Amino acid sequence: MSDSLQIGTRSSDTAVRVIRKDSSLMRVQAVLLRHLYLMRASWPRIFELMYWPSIQIVIWGFFTQFLLTNSSYVAQAAGVLVSAVLLWDVLFRAQLGFSLSFLEELWSRNIGNLAVSPLRPIEFLGSLMIMSAFRTLIGILPATFIAILFYEVSIYELGLPLVLFFSNLMIMGWSIGLMVCALILRVGLGAESMAWLTIFLIAPVSAIYYPVDILPGWLQSIAWCLPTAPVFEGMRAILFHQGFSLELYLHSLGLNAIYLAIAMGLFIWSYHVARKRGLLLQIGE
Repeated sequence: MSDSLQIGTRSSDTAVRVIRKDSSLMRVQAVLLRHLYLMRASWPRIFELMYWPSIQIVIWGFFTQFLLTNSSYVAQAAGVLVSAVLLWDVLFRAQLGFSLSFLEELWSRNIGNLAVSPLRPIEFLGSLMIMSAFRTLIGILPATFIAILFYEVSIYELGLPLVLFFSNLMIMGWSIGLMVCALILRVGLGAESMAWLTIFLIAPVSAIYYPVDILPGWLQSIAWCLPTAPVFEGMRAILFHQGFSLELYLHSLGLNAIYLAIAMGLFIWSYHVARKRGLLLQIGE
C-alpha cells in the first residue's frame, strides 16, 4: 500500500513539474509572440534594426576612400572635421528639437486639447519651430566653446556665412521634422523612432565629411537635390580659402523653400485628416 502511495506521489510530482515547465515555456512564448506581433505590425521597428550598421559603413566607407586619395585634406582635417560635426549637429538638433516638441504633446495626450483650442495649425508649427531653434542653441553653443578650448577650432571664424549656413540647416531640419510628424499622425507612435532615424538617412549624400565629387555619379545627382550638400561644400570652400560661394548658398536656399513648403503641406493635411477622423485622441501612451 505504501509503495503504491509513493509511486503515485512521485508520478503526481513529475506531472506537476511537467505542467509547470510547460506553463513557463508558454509564458515565455507568449511574451516573444507579443513582441514579434508588435514588430510585424510596425515596419519602422524592423527598419531600425538594419539601419544603423548600414549607415555607419556607408558614411565612413566614403570618407576613408576620400582620405586615401587626398593627402592635402588630411593636413587640414582637424578644423574641417570639427566644423563639419558642429554644423551637422545644427541640422540634427533642429530636426530632433522640432520632432520631440511635437512628440511631447502626443506622449502627454495634449494634442487633442490643442486641436479643440483656438490655436491654428500654422501657429502650432510656428511655436514648434521657435522651440526647435531654442533647443538647438542650447545644445550647440557649449560645443562650439569646447571646440575652441580643446581643439583650437573656432567655427565663428566663418563670419557672416556661419549665420547663412546655420539658418539653412535649421530650415532643412524643420522640413524633415514636419515630414516625420506627418508620418506619426498617419501611422501612430509606432513610427516615433523615425524622429531619430530619418536625419541620418540623408547623411551619406549630404557631403558632411567629404566633397560631393567622391560619391558615385548617381548619388551626386541626389546630393545636389538636397539643401545640405551645398551648405557643407560652401563651408569647406571657406575653410580651404576659396571664399564664400553665393551660388551654393542660393542653391541651398531655393531647395529649402521647396522642401519646407512640401513638408508644411503634408503636415497640415495629415493634421486635418487625423482631426476629422478622431485619430488625435487615440495617439499617446
